[in-house]
Amino acid sequence: MPVRYDWRSADAVELLMQLDQEQFALEFLRRNPAYKEDYRDTRRRIAQGLLSHEVGMAHLARRWGLSFRT
Repeated sequence: MPVRYDWRSADAVELLMQLDQEQFALEFLRRNPAYKEDYRDTRRRIAQGLLSHEVGMAHLARRWGLSFRT
């Protein structure tokens, strides 16, 4: 059985403290069940043709306060 990762351990905290703001935000989002569901739903709606990729991802970014560098 795989070992379960404990984000509250001293080692994990040390690693998280080394992240910059963008990296920390990414770690937060990738663990957030509500964001993951919203992302899956957005991708599903894009695949079904209900949204264009640009509109769907822009709405997702706005809902979650995301900005992307160009």
